[in-house]
Amino acid sequence: MQVWPGQAYPLGATYDGAGTNFAVFSEAARRIELCLLHDDGSETAVELRETDAFVRHAYLPGIMPGQRYGFRAHGPYTPERGQRCNSSKLLLDPYARAISGRIDWGEAVYGYPFGSPDKRNDLDSAPHTMTSVVVNPYFDWGDDRPPRTEYHHTVIYEAHVKGLTMTHPALPEELRGTYAALAHPAILEHLTELGVTALELMPVHQFVNDHRLVEMGLNNYWGYNTIGFFAPHNAYASWGDRGQQVLEFKSAVRALHEAGIEVILDVVYNHTAEGNHLGPTLSFRGLDNASYYRLADDRRYYMDTTGTGNSLLMRSPHVLQMIMDSLRYWVTEMHVDGFRFDLAATLARQFHEVDRLSSFFDLVQQDPVVSQVKLIAEPWDVGEGGYQVGNFPPLWTEWNGKYRDTVRDLWRGEPRTLAEFAGRLTGSSDLYQDDGRRPLASINFVTCHDGFTLRDLVSYNEKHNEANGEGNRDGESHNRSWNCGTEGDSDDPGVLGLRNRQIRNFIATLMLSQGVPMLSHGDELGRTQNGNNNAYCLDSELAWVRWPETPESTEQDALLAFTRAMARLRRDHPVFRRRRFFHGRPVEGTHDELSDIAWFTPEGEEMTRDDWGAAQARALSVFLNGHAISEPGPRGERISDDSFLLLFNASPDALEFLVPVNHGRQWEVVVDTALPEAVPLGTGAKVKAGDRLTLLDRSLTVLQRPA
Repeated sequence: MQVWPGQAYPLGATYDGAGTNFAVFSEAARRIELCLLHDDGSETAVELRETDAFVRHAYLPGIMPGQRYGFRAHGPYTPERGQRCNSSKLLLDPYARAISGRIDWGEAVYGYPFGSPDKRNDLDSAPHTMTSVVVNPYFDWGDDRPPRTEYHHTVIYEAHVKGLTMTHPALPEELRGTYAALAHPAILEHLTELGVTALELMPVHQFVNDHRLVEMGLNNYWGYNTIGFFAPHNAYASWGDRGQQVLEFKSAVRALHEAGIEVILDVVYNHTAEGNHLGPTLSFRGLDNASYYRLADDRRYYMDTTGTGNSLLMRSPHVLQMIMDSLRYWVTEMHVDGFRFDLAATLARQFHEVDRLSSFFDLVQQDPVVSQVKLIAEPWDVGEGGYQVGNFPPLWTEWNGKYRDTVRDLWRGEPRTLAEFAGRLTGSSDLYQDDGRRPLASINFVTCHDGFTLRDLVSYNEKHNEANGEGNRDGESHNRSWNCGTEGDSDDPGVLGLRNRQIRNFIATLMLSQGVPMLSHGDELGRTQNGNNNAYCLDSELAWVRWPETPESTEQDALLAFTRAMARLRRDHPVFRRRRFFHGRPVEGTHDELSDIAWFTPEGEEMTRDDWGAAQARALSVFLNGHAISEPGPRGERISDDSFLLLFNASPDALEFLVPVNHGRQWEVVVDTALPEAVPLGTGAKVKAGDRLTLLDRSLTVLQRPA
């Protein structure tokens, strides 16, 4: 076999049409072997003799796409010094573009003998672990272009590749649960009719099913256990795992783009699947443990701000380079449109505390590729001071956990909620205005993958996670949920009617709020997990979206129709998706003397300080002035819209609302959550100023006044 010196950059395996360049970083190893793996179980070892700045490299002519490979790192195994090199462990390439196979759990994939964590285990892991794969980078993208949907036109749909597609009756069995299923016309039609502009995929970086879960007969279904930051998860591929998963993922992105839908990836750069000091040796740990991981003062152990056993070392230049290289790769080569960063506060932990000016954010800010896509932070981790909602840099948007909590509190009837709710409805200026950000920095959501589904939010007071095998101890215990009088399933028409109304209240509130709305997959169909609020380990029908088997009119169809109607209302009216915060006064340069926003009691009187602070106040009206939108259109033109009056009754009793007398003479009812579906535009009841409307308990009504 010919071995040429090759290049130290780019890292990973780079196929150029004639052969493959291999490059891997390790400061800890004394020498590294590249192992080419053959289908008969044998391997060919090639020592990487060329070294530049701790990057070992070689070029092998004739090595083609589909070739499986791994590394063996020869070096010190002294855990007390943070060194865990072990040449008996076949290691994944941190830059592998594809990964083949799965882990056959046993002592061989661990660096120590079971029961003796400070000793070295020399069992060969090659027959029991996953392998890296050389991929062909060439793909016919045709005329693919990123949709580049602006945030004020964005509706995000968070979904799991398998969970979204496993039970859809229109999908062929062989495609269900795969990237190819995302590109199927049935899925694309559902998303487009729902008004979705961005599909946010739960982790698709190659992840690992934890040893503990496998022994329990469970899986790491959610996928927040990454081992390959450049490789699409191979179990979601219908074509094969020798690089076919890359082509299939790219094909899905191309199809989604053709439908006008962006692709956002939920990425987990805060930790890896190697866990704590008792975890397996799969890649980073064996190559250079101390360069990749944040170690404790006793260097046998790991600092953990993620709750997973380890945290990546965010002050390491090699970790930062890997993350930035990964982000650029997914944008430039895989054509994705943005990222949602799991436990993003950990990325800001340059030392111990969360640092808003950490190196990671500096790199993102100046990167010409990554800075131009959607960047969404989950702005918390489990470490001290980790709840950082509102504290990310101006380039970033954030999952707004305070929005979620406040909207849930309002509709379950918590006292003293109105003032907080008003701030969340109007874009959370308390969180985003002072640092130069706009309402669109707030990614608004009521539910997501983590926690109750929307149906369960109104059906359970307590979590029911027995299926997870942890005695119902896992998952959040304070859910701000309300079961409407009965825990779990009910055949009481009154309970069922109230639950359906509450679901409509949540969806309507989400679509009427300033900021960017995010739906959780299946909520538009009433998806339930039977009260399980932590289905991370349940790869089963419990966690999958259950699609209607027949096209006949059902409760699911009514909810779906309502969700579509609310998305259309938002899409058609810029007053619900403003790019600037409300001023609370008339807008200069217009002839309208009314304020851009006004708040009223149910009696039609403007809210006072006492009204906002009243403990039992659970109802209000808000006027949105379509003539007072302060931001210009794309060509500098003035934006004008219809005006709206939003009436919220979160109290347990029916209430009369007086239509304010000075904010419009004639109104039309366009939404009433007391009804099973939205009132179609143009056929709603007509209402005049000074009229009184009776709102059913826990319901929402929207009045529209033409421009």
